This record gives sequence, structure tokens and C-alpha cells, in this order.
Amino acid sequence: MTKEQKDNLFVLVKSLSKSEKRQFKLYVGRLGVNEDSKFLTLFNILEKLPAYDEAAILKKGVVKKEQLSNLKAHLYKQILISLRLNPSHQTIRIQIREQLDFATILYHKGLYKQSLKILDKAKNLAIANEEKNVAYEIVEFEKIIESQYITRSLNNRADELAIQAKELSQQNVIASKLSNLSLQLYGQFLKTGYVKNAKESARIIKYYNARMPKYDINKLGFREKLWLYKANLWYSFLTLDFLASYKYATKWVDLFYENRDMMILNPVFFLRGNHYLLEALFYLRHYEKFKETLIRLEQVTKEKWFTMDDNVDGLTFLYIYNNKFNLHFIEGSFKEGLPLVDEVLDKLKNYRDRIDEHHVMVFYYKIASMYFGAGETKKCIYFLEKIISNKSLQMREDLLCFSRILNLVAHYEAGMDYNLDTLIRSTYKFLIKMEDLYEVQKEFIKFLRGLGDIYPHEVKNEFIKLHKKLKQYENDPHQSRAFLYLDIISWLESKIQNRPIDLVIRNKFYDMRFNR
Repeated sequence: MTKEQKDNLFVLVKSLSKSEKRQFKLYVGRLGVNEDSKFLTLFNILEKLPAYDEAAILKKGVVKKEQLSNLKAHLYKQILISLRLNPSHQTIRIQIREQLDFATILYHKGLYKQSLKILDKAKNLAIANEEKNVAYEIVEFEKIIESQYITRSLNNRADELAIQAKELSQQNVIASKLSNLSLQLYGQFLKTGYVKNAKESARIIKYYNARMPKYDINKLGFREKLWLYKANLWYSFLTLDFLASYKYATKWVDLFYENRDMMILNPVFFLRGNHYLLEALFYLRHYEKFKETLIRLEQVTKEKWFTMDDNVDGLTFLYIYNNKFNLHFIEGSFKEGLPLVDEVLDKLKNYRDRIDEHHVMVFYYKIASMYFGAGETKKCIYFLEKIISNKSLQMREDLLCFSRILNLVAHYEAGMDYNLDTLIRSTYKFLIKMEDLYEVQKEFIKFLRGLGDIYPHEVKNEFIKLHKKLKQYENDPHQSRAFLYLDIISWLESKIQNRPIDLVIRNKFYDMRFNR
């Protein structure tokens, strides 16, 4: 898969809105000497280029090749300074940092009292908004100033700062340990996916128990609780405990609904919490709750008070549309979901610089699954090929694995069995490189390898035999995960009953919904 050249400066310039570009030009033009500056000329060139082209830039004669790197670095810095001054980017974090910068300047001028006054306001703002790392930094700075300027207003000022520093330090240590554990478990998930057997499960349990710090839930603030719920969520996902995943994702999301100011300050964490709540509900097949949560999330992101910047906009698209696909998968409404495909592909072009390649591949797998369920197997194969041919993707082995298995099924369904033997061999060769295969995968590969020796009139009986073998794994916590990626059992039932797979899944959905 070929990749277009990406340049950080070019991507930044193209990400700017019209108002941000206008402000940058006003910022540069504050001094008359800057009106014809080389970096502004470079900005104007990059703004008009459809793709990054160094040769085209040099052809303009603005700068020599050996000077281009320095000019680009200077322009990059100037754009960031301009963005920092933009009111739309004046977040609480930036405001606190700005106050800390002001206090530092006053301190170096020897204006200790003024510096302390600003620091006190910045510290209170930081604590109120759960920015405890910078709050600790401010307290440490206050201690430095107090050691040089003895205030008479509080006799116990030194003790007060020492106690505050200790409390913030302890809270930061807990938050750091919880965030480390959460990140490490997430990294494990990206690398290998869900546990496949008891041995893997025992390893993750041991890993989690060894790193989970002791805590008193009543002493944890918003930030510490958030990291606690995150760590427990990833632990639950990894160990296939979807009920616990639902529990901790709900706690995560409720934490934000109970603290709307935190939702405004941390929209990314709010979005991610909702995404994982929807994922847990999807695995549990809690349709009504899933639909209700998705609608509520979409409504909140459209509220005027909800923080929406480029990053949040991209993530909102990513999480909402991923779960719109999942809603159709639960319902078995594959044909009805096809209009989503063109919509998503168009949006992926707009968000190509904001969404990582892994998530693009996840979309491709969902699109392929949608086409497969709708009976359009050749289009399914087309999108699976985009995943299989992507040699740079180094994560989520389970995604790569099931893409290949669905590819085999789709080729069989499409009647493209002239090279099925070659495809089976290449798929099997890939799968055996993985440390552990699901038993479901092993049985299915074994079945496909034997298809060439079966007479046409015997195929149905072989489908029935395989169906019986796989059904025994349906409630196995380690093996059932395979059916969430690829509903092989419903596919086999569609072959046995001679009915389209979407009707089989839809009938199961109606039975689940009305007979639960």
C-alpha cells in the first residue's frame, strides 16, 4: 500500500480553519517588517499546494534548499504561537500555564508579593479543575518564593504549603500508578487482543494484581477515579469479563455526567468512556441500552456548550460511526446499513490526518462485514484486501487474523474457489505464526482445508458437523470471543437452512429482544 508523503508543517497548515489562517496573517503583520517575511511567503505557498511538494516550493525561489529546513521550523513555531493566542484555544490548562508564566516573570523581577498572588489564584484554578500536576508545581514554586520573601499574613504559611505539597504529591503518585497500569493494559490489548486461554488469563490477572496500588475510594478525586475506572475497564476487557467492562465504563461515563465542567475540560475522555460503554453493551447484546447510549452521546456532542475542536471532532466521528455500524450488526440490518459506507469513506478523507491507520483498518473491517452480511461478497473482499495487504500495521493480531478468515469465507461465498487452496495455505501460514489460535479458528481452517475432497451433495452434512463442533465453544469465555469478530455460527446456519445470513442474524435479534 503506497503512502503519500506527509510533512508536519504542511499537515498543520492544512488543518487551520479560515479564522485561524486570518489570525495568523494578522499576527505576522503586527510589525510592518514582517509583511514580506520569507516564512509568511512560505505559508502562502503551502496554503495553496494540494499536496506537499518540496520541488514546487524551491521553484518559487523564496529560499535555498539548505535553508528550507530552518525556515519551516520557524514558520511551524510562529503558527503555534498564533494558535496559542487564539481565543478558541484558551482552555483552562493554557490559562493556568499562562498565569504560571506571568508569576515566573514577576519573580525574576523581584516582585515576590505580586508573583505569590498570581500563583495562589492559578493554584486554586488548577485544583478546582483537577489539574493536580501543575498545582503541585505551583506549590513547589510558592515554597521557593516563601524561602526568600517571608510573608507576615500567615504564621503557619510554611506548614500549610508543606501539607498541601504532601497531599498533592500523594494524589499524583496514585494517579500516576493508575494511569501507568491503564496504559500498559491498553498496550497489551492493542498488541494481542483479548486473552485466548486460561494461561493468558492467569498472566494478565497476575500482572494487574502486582501493579494495582492500594487506595481509599473516598479519598480519590475525579482524576484518580477516572484512571481507576480506566485500568479496571481494560483489565475486564482483556479477561473477557464484559459485565465488569460495562460496570466500569458506566462508572467512567457517569463521572462526567455528574461533573459537566470536567466534560467540557476533558471531552476526549468523555468520548472514549462512551465508546467503551457502547462496546461492552455491544458484546453483551443489550440492544435497548446500546441504542439509548448512542443517541444520548450524539445529542451531547451537538450541544453548544460541548467543547469541539479538530481533535474532538475527529474522535466524535470515529466513535459515533463505529457504533452506528455495530447497531446494524446487532439488528442484522446489513442492507439498511450500506448507506453508512459511502458516508464513512467520505469522512475518512476529511479526517485522514487526525485518525491513525489502525482505526482506519477497523473501519475497513466493519465495512467488509457490512457488505458480507448484505450478500455483496466481492465488495467485502475488496476492503479486506486493504487490511491484508497493509504490511505496516503492527497491532491487533486478532483483527489481522479474522480479516483473513472472513476473506476465506467471502471467497467461498462468492464462488471464487479456483484459488481457494492457495488462499487457505497462505492464511494458515499466517495464523500458525500467532502464538495461540482460538479452537474455533483451528476447526474452521481444518474444515476449509477438507472442502476440496467433499462431493457437492455432502457439503451440507459437513456444515452441520462443523456447526455442532463450534456450538460447544459458544459459551466458552475464551473461545466465544471469536464469534464477535466473525459470526461463523450464523453463517453455517444460513448455509444449512439455505437462507441469507442477514435473515438468520435478524431472527436471532428479534428472539433476543422480545424473549429476553
